[in-house]
Amino acid sequence: MDKITTVGLDLAKSVFQVHAISESGEPLVRRTLRRSQVLDFFDKLPPCIVGMEACGSAHHWAREIAALGHDVRLMPPVYVKAYVKRNKTDAADAEAICEAVTRPTMRFVPIKSVEQQAAGMVLKTRELLVRQRSQAANALRGHMAELGLVAAMGMTNIGKLIAMISSDGDHIAPTARAALKEIATQIEALTVRIEKLERNVIATVKDDEVARRLTSIPGVGPIIAGTVKAVVQDPKGFRSGRDFAAWLGLTPRSNSSGGKQRLGSISKRGNKQLRTLLIVGATSVIKQAKRGLPVPKWIVTLLARRPYKVVAVALANKIARTIWALLVKGETYQMPPAMAKA
Repeated sequence: MDKITTVGLDLAKSVFQVHAISESGEPLVRRTLRRSQVLDFFDKLPPCIVGMEACGSAHHWAREIAALGHDVRLMPPVYVKAYVKRNKTDAADAEAICEAVTRPTMRFVPIKSVEQQAAGMVLKTRELLVRQRSQAANALRGHMAELGLVAAMGMTNIGKLIAMISSDGDHIAPTARAALKEIATQIEALTVRIEKLERNVIATVKDDEVARRLTSIPGVGPIIAGTVKAVVQDPKGFRSGRDFAAWLGLTPRSNSSGGKQRLGSISKRGNKQLRTLLIVGATSVIKQAKRGLPVPKWIVTLLARRPYKVVAVALANKIARTIWALLVKGETYQMPPAMAKA
């Protein structure tokens, strides 16, 4: 009987699909596995290549199967989709994974450690709480506006609306006041939780030499530095800073044919959380430039001829490239000599 050399594993919550082939490509095993059977199945196999899509629980299974002596490779699902034949089924997905993992040009996703996943969960939890707080704040603003009570934009001014709710007066009906107090209490509780998580992130960044160097870049704070450390496992896997920026979706979308190059808006591919944070950080730098603080001369020149948001994305792209350079070369950010005021 031929020896199994490559296995495609289609992950799921309870029922997993396996497609195994020999060195010549002949299918040897096509079967489903219960969750409790997965590790027993791979424990009985000789060391081989195991391909999986980088989806939910993929990093956990990759670590467990790799501990059994197998060469586990994770792939972006979008790259596997092209190998699915006709209708989508678990068996067809497992076969496509087995085919894709053998391609010499396939790009693989580094396997995350438990510590890296934990750091990512802290940041995602913070992002979730911030989103919930924004929803509650928007609801409070909308209800208060119906009563003719308005405050300036920004979370810093929400306190004024909460103070209006707590103050005595007949401008808010008792029933409405009771409901609005529930929203205000939720906003205050979420703020406490967010600040607690942020303190944990800041403490982690201070203890990490690489993350501290990243915070020397204008527009990069502890949250961005912590997110980079949690998301980017191997910066040397990117050939250049532009490849890193393209991976984050900060480069123009290309739609070229017949020798004609057509570039559109940014692709918005890759990690949405880190891309959003970089654009927010770039926006803060531009706001400083508007207030008269010196910034790199190219930013001032670009602001004079391009829209504000376009400049923010361009600066986010520049920050991403700088982050890659610091990660790969192990250097500290040096302020450019050409500085100007907007």
